[in-house]
Amino acid sequence: MENLFPKLPIANWIDSIIEWLVNHFEPVFEGASTVVESFVDGIVSGLGIIPSFLLMIIVGLIAWKVCNWKIALFTIIGLFLIDNLGYWSNMLDTIALVIISVGISIILGIPIGIWASQSETVSKVVTPLLDFMQTMPAFVYLLPAIFFFNIGVVPGVVASVIFAMPPTIRLTILGIKQVPKELIEATEAFGSTTAQKLIKVQFPIALPTIMAGINQSIMLALSMVVIASMVGAPGLGADVYRAVTQLQTGTGFEAGLAIVIIAIILDRITQNIGKKKTGGEM
Repeated sequence: MENLFPKLPIANWIDSIIEWLVNHFEPVFEGASTVVESFVDGIVSGLGIIPSFLLMIIVGLIAWKVCNWKIALFTIIGLFLIDNLGYWSNMLDTIALVIISVGISIILGIPIGIWASQSETVSKVVTPLLDFMQTMPAFVYLLPAIFFFNIGVVPGVVASVIFAMPPTIRLTILGIKQVPKELIEATEAFGSTTAQKLIKVQFPIALPTIMAGINQSIMLALSMVVIASMVGAPGLGADVYRAVTQLQTGTGFEAGLAIVIIAIILDRITQNIGKKKTGGEM
């Protein structure tokens, strides 16, 4: 059955927009790419200076301070296993990608979430955009990113930011909106400005919820490392991707296990940041 209406040339429109952006903003994209690559290289170099055993102890102590001794022990054993398997250097590349991606997600996401929580109009605009960002297949984000930034770690960071940012925005909005109205009315009664009300009342109360959003952003960014490796991003994802293409089941399992260990460590630590230490189980 023939279509009654001609097909909309959406693909052509998107291609034209991408081409126009590349032609008119190429210096901007090159500058942004250089900055992101510099930050990633700086993080990898900084972490690489620290001996592996010392970094294990440092991260273990952080886990002990923030969580409990069980998480600390798991952290040290897990990091030792990664080093023993020979994935330490690639793990640092992965950590750098996650740190940059989540850092950008926080810098952009929390202010947007605060703005949307204070304005229904902004919230109505932001919500469908977040739905789009979360439901669009992550592979699709890599295509324009390659045109803008060429292959390498930067397209992976861009795709990770787009994919990982929505939870930070959503839970920032939710956390601030869930602050009891009685507290808001009390601060207004004492003549607090909007900024004072936000900084001294709403944000501190909403912090656990916001941290939950950041935690989810970290997990989503970490889940993107394999996809990012398809455009040349280094790290554990490249090991997994190489193992898949070469049918090396054992190597793929090892690299995947390293990613799982990093995910558990980051998840447990970030879950407990901003909360009172209760000595709960892992």
